Amino acid sequence: MTRFGRLRRRYGFAYALVAPALLGMLLVHYGPMIQGIYLAFLDLRLETLRLWLGAPFVGLANFQELLFNPHSTFRAGFLYALRTTFLYTLVVNLLTLGLGLLMAHVLNRSLFLRGLWRSLLLLPWVIPAYVVGLLWGFLWLKDGMVNHLLVDVLHLLPERPQWLIGPFTFVAITLPAVWRGWPFAMITYLAALQSIPQELYEAARVDGATPWQRFRYVTWPLLRPVTAVLLLYGTIWNFYSFNLVYMMFGHGAGYPGEWGDLLMANLFRNTFGLWRFGLGAAASLMYMLLALLFVLLWYRIYREDLLAR
Repeated sequence: MTRFGRLRRRYGFAYALVAPALLGMLLVHYGPMIQGIYLAFLDLRLETLRLWLGAPFVGLANFQELLFNPHSTFRAGFLYALRTTFLYTLVVNLLTLGLGLLMAHVLNRSLFLRGLWRSLLLLPWVIPAYVVGLLWGFLWLKDGMVNHLLVDVLHLLPERPQWLIGPFTFVAITLPAVWRGWPFAMITYLAALQSIPQELYEAARVDGATPWQRFRYVTWPLLRPVTAVLLLYGTIWNFYSFNLVYMMFGHGAGYPGEWGDLLMANLFRNTFGLWRFGLGAAASLMYMLLALLFVLLWYRIYREDLLAR
């Protein structure tokens, strides 16, 4: 009996059990992905929608319009959305990881009712993103709770600003994302901190290391693999953020301005508002390639940390 025959006899039943799930994954994920890539090279719009995959093939024309056509309505807000998305992803990641690490250190100490505090601090992460967007959309109103607290209670501002209009929109979309995301970083960092052997800290204290030196030379190197995973997860999640802006600015009907428009919201509004599905597929493919480039760069930076783990 050949080696293949022995493997089939030994694992054939297991492969048969896995096959339906594998086939479902192929149909659900890779089928639509291949179809979406093909749509990026078609002139699929309202007039040709009934043709679907039989729409006229236009090659790279959709990518050319998106990148180089100054008169394209689709391109008008694309560069603003790209800039805002990169800044949004960077700021949210930094604040989420920093605040999560800080609170993980606090909860890693002996606190009264530590389990209760940990559960309460996890509540923002449990709330769905669309609920967060709807909630903060009301909080950011001119007569909302944020302005009431800053102007009427704390007297930090002389007048009530319009948080959902103009440059303030970047703050309006960033803070809710940080508020919802940092508990996940906190609980992940807390689990990693509790897995570090206390003997390492005791040895560092014997050698006269200060608290900062213990963090720099003991804690942080052991947290790098966890930080790498959180950075990857947070970047992809924030790069493809949609629900927050969609719910905060009129359920997708309102334009949040150049400082509040993210790539996914811009893509949704232009694709389904202008009925340019081929152009939208081309933009989606470009976003996927940008995310893939980041993943490759991330793996190059953190490869040794992940393999060592």
